[in-house]
Order: sequence, then C-alpha cells, then structure tokens
Amino acid sequence: MSGDTADTNGRASSGSSSTDTAGDISLSYQRLKAYEGRPAAVAGVGKDPVNEPMIRHWCEAMGDTNPAYAGPDAIAPPTMLQAWTMGGLSGHEARSGAYDELLTLLDGAGYTSVVATDCEQEYLRPLRPGDEITFDAVIESVSERKTTKLGTGHFVTTRMDVRAGADGELAGTHRFRILKYAPAPRSAGHTGQQVHEAREPKPRRPRPVINRDNAGFWEGVARHRLLVQRCRGCGTLRFPWLPGCNACGGQEWDPVEASGEGTVFSYVVMHHPPFPAFDPPFAVGLIELAEGVRIVSNVVGVAPDKVRIGMPVRLEILRVDDELELPVFRATEGAAGPVAGGRI
Repeated sequence: MSGDTADTNGRASSGSSSTDTAGDISLSYQRLKAYEGRPAAVAGVGKDPVNEPMIRHWCEAMGDTNPAYAGPDAIAPPTMLQAWTMGGLSGHEARSGAYDELLTLLDGAGYTSVVATDCEQEYLRPLRPGDEITFDAVIESVSERKTTKLGTGHFVTTRMDVRAGADGELAGTHRFRILKYAPAPRSAGHTGQQVHEAREPKPRRPRPVINRDNAGFWEGVARHRLLVQRCRGCGTLRFPWLPGCNACGGQEWDPVEASGEGTVFSYVVMHHPPFPAFDPPFAVGLIELAEGVRIVSNVVGVAPDKVRIGMPVRLEILRVDDELELPVFRATEGAAGPVAGGRI
C-alpha cells in the first residue's frame, strides 16, 4: 500500500494543501519534506548474529517446516530480515536525531497518534547462521496531509538497508510505513448526538481478500467446514493455503476437513487503536489445531483477560453480517470469568 495514494482503510486519500493544520498549530509541508533523505539510523549493529535458536523459534511459531531452514547448510527464512535488526526493549543507539525531530515536530502539530500501515521487503542475499548484521536507515518519504477513517495526518516511510558479513554485502531492504495522525473527533456525548449516532449503520467488518490460492478455504467456511491442504507428494498438511508445499515443493494437493479442535498456542488482547466495526478489548489467538497446523483467529466465549496458552478451544462459524461468516474459536473449558458472548 502506498501512503501517498490510499488510507488505512484502502480508500483513496483526500488532497492536501501547502500548509497543514492539526489543532491550533500550523505545520508547513515543506518543513516536513525537508526531512526526506536524512538518516533515521546510522551504523546500526544487530544485537545478535544470525543464529540457529532464533531460526528454530521463528519456524516453530510460523509452522514453517521448510528443510532449507535446518541442518548444516541452513539459511534463515527471508521474512526474518527485520528480526536481526530489532533493538528489543533497550532500543538501539544507532537511531538518529533527525527521525526523533520529525516525530516530535508531528507530535507538536497535533499528530500525536501512530499506527503502522504496511511494510515491504526485498531479499538480495540469504542470511546464514554466524552472519553479523549491520544496517542503516533513511527517512525515504513524508506524505502530504491525508485524511483517513482514523483521522488526518502524514505517512512517514523509512527504508532500512540490511547488510551481512565482514564485507557488508547488502542482504535486503526493509521499508516501514507509519501514519502519524490526529484522531478524528468523537461525538460530544449529548443526547441528541447519541440518538443520531444510534441511527447510523454500524460499519462493516473488512472483507477477506479471496484469490485463486485461497478460494477453496472460504468456500469451505461458507459450508461451515474448516479445510486445510494436504500435499499429494509427501502428505504434509499446511495452513494457510499456499500454491506449493513448504516441505517438498509439490504443487498438487487435496483439501482435508479439520476436526475443529485445538488449543491456544499464543495470543494477544487488542485494546488500541480502536477500529470501526471492532469492539475492543478482544482476543486474537494463534490456534494449534489437533491436526498440527495453526490458524490465527478470535478466541471467544471467555473474557479476553482469561485467555491462556494451552486453553482448549473448538471451531465455531460466526455470522458477522448478512454477507460474511468467519471461523472463530470458542473456549471449551477452564473459561473463568464473564462470558464475552462471541464478541469479536
């Protein structure tokens, strides 16, 4: 998604002017644009070299059994590119003053909220255990003022160049885009306004992206069946639906109906930011099915703060509106506390 052409809800963004305002403070777009090309991080060093334990943990969490990521000639999954540059809770000393200045400038103009919108990665060289990681980052672009459902603000894109080995060979690039915005005003709360809001239709949940690779899964949901794929070559089960097998590379497969039984492998409770059609707090779980594959979905039937790793759950098909049904997982035992009633 390009921050210059679309908002966080996928709609075309509104226009801009040479002088942007948020609250009572005016902020010149040219002042923001002057930060483009300035460093966001300089001479950063990965806190750990590429290593087998991190690769193993990543693959276990993702359910990725590709043999290329294990053994004496193992490489790191390309999608781990950013993992080797993260600073953890203590952060990185490489972060530049220019990036902090830009965020402070936006904060001072009233754009005090932030949401990550997307990232793009390009892989140029495989990373292997023992590779020392270095990186630099630049403020690549600051958009003109955009109006989104969340509010009005500016998209800020940084590009990180990730290098590996003693010769500092470029291994990949990571572009990360955030929206710094002033939240859209909420209702004043008086009775007349509340009545008006009550008459407005509730926003619809976002529609799933259905393509030729995953259409069979959604057809199964419509028939209240949870379908996973089984490779015809090696018999490996996989989810989410993919055009090829991670284990053997085979492209022939059969759909297999899962039992719907599973346990919570991991979870998060979403509180902020609020999005239309969602009612926080709600629990999002990584569910390990009895068949051994994992699926991300909502955990319902128990208060969000009562969800626990290892909690048994069972598939339930929830009708969200007249057009959309989604698979969710209801806690089946040990569900202490008030019941959430299927709220997601």
